Amino acid sequence: MTAQLVAATTSLAAATDTADLNPLLPEPYDILWSAVIVLIIAVVFLKYVLPRFQSVLDERTEKIEGGLEHAEVAQAEAAALRAEYEQQLADARTEAARIKEAARVEGGAISAEIKAKATADAARTVETAQRQIEAERQQASVSLRADVGALATELASKIVGESLEDTARQSRVVDRFLADLEASTAAASAAKEN
Repeated sequence: MTAQLVAATTSLAAATDTADLNPLLPEPYDILWSAVIVLIIAVVFLKYVLPRFQSVLDERTEKIEGGLEHAEVAQAEAAALRAEYEQQLADARTEAARIKEAARVEGGAISAEIKAKATADAARTVETAQRQIEAERQQASVSLRADVGALATELASKIVGESLEDTARQSRVVDRFLADLEASTAAASAAKEN
């Protein structure tokens, strides 16, 4: 019985040992070795892998920030160019208005100058024509006087019956005839006016 007792005690001890053990908890030596391996992997990760990731992330951050800065600079340059363009456009409009006004004033001056020149030319032409008319009138008067004088002398010779070949006499007769003719013309024009 002792043997049976020993066997029962061992089986009971084995049963209590197995009852104290949790099947979900690993053995303490497994926990220790797992912690050592995790610690080694963490050291390798922190020493080698994490700095590489950090440098890649830093590079990307710098590129993004550089791109943003570049974009801001480009945007500022574009705004400055636009402001300059708008200023040039405003200056060009002002210059065009000034040129247009100057051209209008110059056109008015040229027009006035052309009118003045045309008026002067017209006056000069009228004056020349009047002088020419006056000269032709005087020439016609002289020619008419000579023709009328010759006819009057001839007529007077026939009426008087004597020759009026004497120049002085002939001249007196012509002057008297023309004076009578002018007096009768003046009396006729005065009668028409009244």
